[in-house]
Amino acid sequence: MKSKKWLLPLLLVAAILVVYVWPVPQRSFEQLAGKVDADDARSLLDFRQAHPPQTLDVGGVTWEYVALGQGGETILFLHGMTGAYDIWWQQMEALQDRYRVISVTYPAVDSLEAMRAGVLAILDAEGVDRFDVVGSSLGGYFAQYLVASVPDRIEKAVFANTFPPNGIIAEKNKTLGALLPYLPAWLIMKVMSGSMVEKVYPAAGVGDAELVLAFGLEQTHGRMSKAQLLGRYRCVVEPFAPPDVAALGIPILIIEADNDPLVEPALREMLKTTYPSAQVVTRQDVGHFSYLNDAAAYTQILEDFFGAP
Repeated sequence: MKSKKWLLPLLLVAAILVVYVWPVPQRSFEQLAGKVDADDARSLLDFRQAHPPQTLDVGGVTWEYVALGQGGETILFLHGMTGAYDIWWQQMEALQDRYRVISVTYPAVDSLEAMRAGVLAILDAEGVDRFDVVGSSLGGYFAQYLVASVPDRIEKAVFANTFPPNGIIAEKNKTLGALLPYLPAWLIMKVMSGSMVEKVYPAAGVGDAELVLAFGLEQTHGRMSKAQLLGRYRCVVEPFAPPDVAALGIPILIIEADNDPLVEPALREMLKTTYPSAQVVTRQDVGHFSYLNDAAAYTQILEDFFGAP
């Protein structure tokens, strides 16, 4: 009789463990890209095959990155929360004949300083001293941190679809941020997938919105780990003093979208107020990832800003 009394609690504990360790559903880009423009899908897959990521150990953490081109001027590309080195492939391929282009994937590091250490180690390994930087979303936030912390190494910077240091994001996500370490990975990725489908995808009205959806869902279906996502969230809400770019003499370009579903209007205005000397390009009806769904126009904006190398 006593053994039966223990049976229900044991079954309950087992059920909880099963729910917690249930694996994240795995789906590749090929499996998700059925509606993606065939040329876009083939271009990305060809890029991945031609340019598998290099690796570099930095303080016991393995970083992945790609470095292309032979130009004397280097552009560093920094992705957002749900991204990887190859999210910038269209810009990298378009610019590699004139610039050295480098793009990284953030490993599971949870501070801006750790991100800086990894990126600078990669640049040092590639023999790059001074560089331009293009960052979107979290990457745009990190780009601001780089300008603030290593201004002597940066020529020009692009802060795209992003926000300045602020308390708004941390306050609005206070409960979620506290729960993230304890939630099962499959549940976190399910929520992220839902955001991609319900918010990000509908906003990508110009160009290949299906590409945005497929790339994003690949991240939440096994390509990005819970540890990576948690680290990236912690970086997004980490405060720092924004740089005085006018005093530093570093040209800044802000790229924003009028319908960005992930960066609210108040944060967009705060970014422009923080950097009043910046050039601003406001894009219409392109959403959060216009370097994916409207790549040619986005690349042209970069070319106009950076000028001839």
